[in-house]
Amino acid sequence: MTYIAKPRLHHPTLACNAIGYTRRDYEGKVSTLCAGCGHDSISAAIIQACWELDIEPHRVAKLSGIGCSSKTPDYFLGQSHGFNTVHGRMPSVLTGANLANRTLLYLGVSGDGDSASIGLGQFAHVMRRGVDMTYIVENNGVYGLTKGQFSATADPGSVSKKGVTNTDSPLDMVGMALMLGASFVARGFSGDKRQLVPLIKAAIAHKGAAFIDVISPCVAFNNHAGSTKSYEYVREHNEAVNRLDIMPARAEITIDYADGDTIEVEQHDGSVLRLHKLHADYDAHDRVGAMNYLQAHQAKGEVVTGLLYVDPEARDLHAHLDTVDAPFNTLGERELCPGAAVLEKINAGLR
Repeated sequence: MTYIAKPRLHHPTLACNAIGYTRRDYEGKVSTLCAGCGHDSISAAIIQACWELDIEPHRVAKLSGIGCSSKTPDYFLGQSHGFNTVHGRMPSVLTGANLANRTLLYLGVSGDGDSASIGLGQFAHVMRRGVDMTYIVENNGVYGLTKGQFSATADPGSVSKKGVTNTDSPLDMVGMALMLGASFVARGFSGDKRQLVPLIKAAIAHKGAAFIDVISPCVAFNNHAGSTKSYEYVREHNEAVNRLDIMPARAEITIDYADGDTIEVEQHDGSVLRLHKLHADYDAHDRVGAMNYLQAHQAKGEVVTGLLYVDPEARDLHAHLDTVDAPFNTLGERELCPGAAVLEKINAGLR
């Protein structure tokens, strides 16, 4: 139904955020995905998160690769910058854009096929380099565009819609992100908006490589008995380690003192994560502990969700490379081409 356009008029009673935008201002085109697709729920969560954070849509650059998941940026933030790359190459294109213009907020949307197969090498390097971005993988365990073959994240023993049993070992994107050095790692479920929206808000506020793996059931090919990526399975086996709120800096903060312990993590930009500790023994600052926790609960057949790891002292790629504060795309010929003498000095320092 791509021919159906959304109405431009907004109801006058729609609530506005602090910068005067309604939630409708963060929407995109009408989705062409299957009715009930988890990816549409993720799009709705991104819209809600950006509206609550008072982000100006034109400050966001959204990039994607190939697949059902990579179609979704067309369905949110219609007033932002967008680039649909080739299969698996979103991370490198985003890295180049980030180096050229550091003033934008970068949102990379990918899938388990796009990131865990052909794009696996690119995923590894964007995580280890600490590119300042929010990387969301919409993980359904199948290749939806090519009729439901198992993807690299499918669990062994899971059964396809046609009755085929997967015998391959899966790639755990969350475990890989932790090992590769991502400074913010989380897992969500498209059917749990209450948990997912704060995770996305926290990832956007984080300075560095923020990764969120979102289990997103494919209603056409992977939402049946025997699938470990179905709505029913994830709801029955969800092990939520925490619930969190994101409190933007320089805004009035209202805290609800609920029962249980809490920890606060201050980011470099001044924003604060308030982490509600549902498990007294879980420490979101312990990278090795997070990996061990994942493995232990995976062995029980449980899907761990929530904020798994965050480094409050994270540094991004610009800090690693010690780049100038001015965005590269604002530099003129004099700064970019300083002359043969400067080039010779640089080359001499590399000999």
